[in-house]
Amino acid sequence: MKRDLLNLLDLSRDELCRLLDRSEQLKRSQKQGQALLPLAGKTLAMIFEKRSTRTRISFEAGIYQLGGQSIFMSPDQMQLSRGEPIRDTARVMSRYVDGVIIRNDSHQQLKEFARFASVPVINALSDLYHPCQVLSDLFTLREAGLKIEKMKLAYIGDPNNVFNSWVGASALLGFELRLASPKGYEPEPRVLKAAAKAGEVKLKHFHNPKSAARAADVLYTDVWVSMGQESGANEKISEFRGFQINKKLLAAVGKPTLVMHCLPAHRGEEITGQVLENYASLIFTQAENRLHCQKAILEFFIAGNNP
Repeated sequence: MKRDLLNLLDLSRDELCRLLDRSEQLKRSQKQGQALLPLAGKTLAMIFEKRSTRTRISFEAGIYQLGGQSIFMSPDQMQLSRGEPIRDTARVMSRYVDGVIIRNDSHQQLKEFARFASVPVINALSDLYHPCQVLSDLFTLREAGLKIEKMKLAYIGDPNNVFNSWVGASALLGFELRLASPKGYEPEPRVLKAAAKAGEVKLKHFHNPKSAARAADVLYTDVWVSMGQESGANEKISEFRGFQINKKLLAAVGKPTLVMHCLPAHRGEEITGQVLENYASLIFTQAENRLHCQKAILEFFIAGNNP
């Protein structure tokens, strides 16, 4: 029976942990030049409505390294742009390929595609969730020596799709998640409700970033203005001015901490250039680990290899 990865909550706690273990194994194998080909003879379709650097390259490289091939398309190259229903596109593509990777604006449309597809569908980013990113972030933190089940992670900035996936991770693993955002930028109730069904969400919400950062093991941020929100960018940037990861915020932590950014970064907005460069080794390892974790995801969901 096919399974989809639309949200981290599509995984059990045990499956999540085993995917992290498998990511470590796949990273080691790749560094040692060992070839593993569980996708040999398989074809993956990639439908990307949104621009991409890390997600596209890491998925295409990962598919190739696992022995498969990919077909990349944007909706304007497909009959979707001429009004073909999503359900029809999903049913047709399922006859041609072994899985579909989608990066789009609408989580509801993603769910509709997955509902009618008879092959696995993987969320490479939607407006609501970004599970591949956060799975890779968890792997990066564990690789850095952090006990992720016991950590305190402070998310500084906009509670966007990446933050929503951190909510799911907290429910599955039990770590403390803190959000620092301006008034009016609250966690989505539907996200909290869905996560609560999987486990306790240890979420604390602050309107003061220094309060959120105090004694945190990790400071995490993302851009303040996500793709598709550019029309209100100036107003939003003004509202988030005080929610920057900088030297003062690091000093407020009161102990050594890790800084993460899922990139691309807008230096001088959500993070200063100095802080980003000081933590560049971790942040660019975080980007690299998208490759290894997504290979584990592909192996599990497409090849059917249980880690």
